[in-house]
Amino acid sequence: MTSEAVAADAALYLTFRLDKEFLALEVARVREVLDLCPITRVPRTPEYMRGVINLRGSVIPVIDLHRKFGLTAVATSIDSRIVVIELDHEGEGVVVGILADSVHDVIEISRGDIDSSPQMGARWRTEYVSGIGRCKDQFILLLDIDRIFSNRETGSLIEG
Repeated sequence: MTSEAVAADAALYLTFRLDKEFLALEVARVREVLDLCPITRVPRTPEYMRGVINLRGSVIPVIDLHRKFGLTAVATSIDSRIVVIELDHEGEGVVVGILADSVHDVIEISRGDIDSSPQMGARWRTEYVSGIGRCKDQFILLLDIDRIFSNRETGSLIEG
């Protein structure tokens, strides 16, 4: 196999921790990773929306995935980060921050090392997981960011 074929058969993922789980997002969807900064709460927003931040003059909503996934909310720590991602809403890019307990590495996972998510016994809502990646004897839940944020939810983030 040529090096181009190997590269086409793999994708880069940003790994992070949420609760005690190791999760990942495709790097192509990540804009940047920020140190935790002040988050301003916005009244009458969904419980999972922690608030908004000012990112170089732009107001960015910040989502608490603990609450979005129905997990117990945890206090932020020195390791907490905001992962800034871009969502698609009716052809328009929408920038959103998601809280992570800690951010780790960018890793490459080949398609052959990705299994479908289990339908039973998972503590995560399987519709939010695109698969389970294997990397160095560790399992990583690969999040499907488009399923996590439906078009309706993304629209409410824009309006909120």
